[in-house]
Amino acid sequence: MRNYKILWADDEIDLLKPHIIFLNNKDYDVTPVNSGSDALDTLTKEDFDIIFLDENMPGLTGLETLSQIKENYPSIPVVMITKSEEEQIMEEAIGAKIADYLIKPLNPNQILLSVKKILDNKRLVSEQTNMSYQQEFRSISMEINENLDFQEWIDIYKKMVYWELRIDETEEKDMAEVLNMQKDEANAEFGDFVMESYEDWLNNPNEEKPLMSHRVMKEQVFPLLGQGEPVFVFIIDNLRYDQWNLMEPIISEFYNIEKEVPFYSILPTTTAYARNAIFSGMLPDEMAKKHSDIWVGEDEDEGKNNNEQEFLQRNLKRNNLDISVSYHKILQKNQGRQLVNNVNNLMTNDLNTIVYNFVDVLSHARTDMKMIRELAPDESAYRSLTMSWFQHSTLLELLRILSEKKVKVVITTDHGTIRVKKPIKIIGDRNTNSNLRYKVGKNLKVDTKDVYSSNDPDALHLPRPNVSSSYVFAQKNDFLAYPNNFNYYVNYYKDTFQHGGISLEEMIVPLIHLKPKN
Repeated sequence: MRNYKILWADDEIDLLKPHIIFLNNKDYDVTPVNSGSDALDTLTKEDFDIIFLDENMPGLTGLETLSQIKENYPSIPVVMITKSEEEQIMEEAIGAKIADYLIKPLNPNQILLSVKKILDNKRLVSEQTNMSYQQEFRSISMEINENLDFQEWIDIYKKMVYWELRIDETEEKDMAEVLNMQKDEANAEFGDFVMESYEDWLNNPNEEKPLMSHRVMKEQVFPLLGQGEPVFVFIIDNLRYDQWNLMEPIISEFYNIEKEVPFYSILPTTTAYARNAIFSGMLPDEMAKKHSDIWVGEDEDEGKNNNEQEFLQRNLKRNNLDISVSYHKILQKNQGRQLVNNVNNLMTNDLNTIVYNFVDVLSHARTDMKMIRELAPDESAYRSLTMSWFQHSTLLELLRILSEKKVKVVITTDHGTIRVKKPIKIIGDRNTNSNLRYKVGKNLKVDTKDVYSSNDPDALHLPRPNVSSSYVFAQKNDFLAYPNNFNYYVNYYKDTFQHGGISLEEMIVPLIHLKPKN
C-alpha cells in the first residue's frame, strides 16, 4: 500500500506535532502549514490525498479556505477540525461536502479512524466482504444441497442477492466469479425443486404452497381496500430482487417498509401469462376458457397484454368489490408526466394500478441494440442502468408526491429476468412461439434432461393451442435455439437478458407494502 499524503492546516500546528508523528509512524506523509492561505499555496505545488482543515484560523477562516479548495480541487476529501460545537458551523461544513468533521481536543485514534474511513474505505470493505463471503460460501453451498422448501429457497436467493450487491461494491470484485458459480449451482437445484413441486402447488389443495401471481391481488391488494385511504399498486415489469434492493434505500427516504412478501411468478414467467394472472386473479387456462373474448393466445398476432384493465375489472366484480379504480400503463416519459400532473385526481379512486414498462423495455433493447449492450455488458452495469432510470423517472417523482399524502402503496412486478449463456437445441414446427426461455407447440424435440417439459398443459393450468401441444421450459441460464443457423442465433442471443423459464431470478420476485413517513 502506498503512503498517503496529508495536508494539515492549523494556526496552532506546532501543538499538533504529537499527532503528526503518530500519523508518520503509521506511514502517512503529513505536510503541516499554519494558515488557509498557506494551504492553498501548497496545493498549487503538490498533490495530496486528504486535507485536514482547522475551522478557526486568522486570515482566511476554515470555511473560506474550504470554499476555495472545493472550487479548485473538488475531488480531494477535506476533514474539518474545530473547537466549536455550533450547529451552524457544522451545517455549513457539511453543506460544503466535507468528508468528516472532528472536534478538538483530538484523539490520535480518532484521527486515524477518519483517515482510514476516507482513504482506505474501499480496500477495507473489499477485504472484509471477500473474507465474510468466503466464510459463508460453505454454509450456502450446504443449504443449496438440502431438501429446501419454497420459503427456504426465497431466503437462499435473497442471501445470494445480498452478497452479489456487496461484492459488486468491492474494488476488484475478486469473489464475483465464485458467487456466479454458486448461483449456477443454486439454479440447477432450484430447477429440480420447481419440477417436483409446481404441479402440486397448482393442483393439490392440501399442499403447502407459496404465494403465486394469480393470488397476489386477492391476498395482498384487495384486503387494503375500503379502509379510507386510496391504494396505489405499482407493477414494474421485469423487476428483479437485486434491482429492487438498489431502489429500496431511495424509497426508504420517504416510506417505511411495512412488510415484504416475495412471491413466485407462474410459468411461463412472461407478461402474457404472469402479469395477466395478477390482474385477472386466474391461471392461464382459466383465463382462456372464461374470458375467451379478451384472452390472446400464442397463435394470435395481437398484443398479449392489452386487456389488463378489463381483466382487473372482472376480477373486482367477481370478488364483489364495487369500487372506483384506475389503470395506467407508462411506456413513455410523457405518459408518466401526465400521470404526475393528474395525481390529485387519482386520490379520489379506491384503487390505482400503474404499470411501468421501462425495465422490460431495457432488457429487450439490450438484446436488439448494440449501444445498449455496450452500456450494460454485465449484471452490474444492467443494474446501474436501471438505477439511473429510476433516479430520474416519473415513478420516483410520483412516489415522492404520494409520500406526502395518506395512501397505501404496493410495489411489485410480474416476473424477473436472467442473463442467458448456454444454448439448448430444440426442434419445433413453424407455429412454435419465439420466446427463448419457453416453447409451446406440436412435436417439440429437445433433450429432456436439460429442460422442464410437459405433454399435459392441463396439469400446469396452461392453454392448449392444439390437441398435441406441449410446453418446454429452459432452466438455469440456458436458452432454447433452433438448429437452423445455430451459430448466428447463439452469438446474437448469448449474454442477453431473457425471461419465460425457470430460475431464481425469474420466479422469485418482490412485493413490498409501503407506508409514507409523512
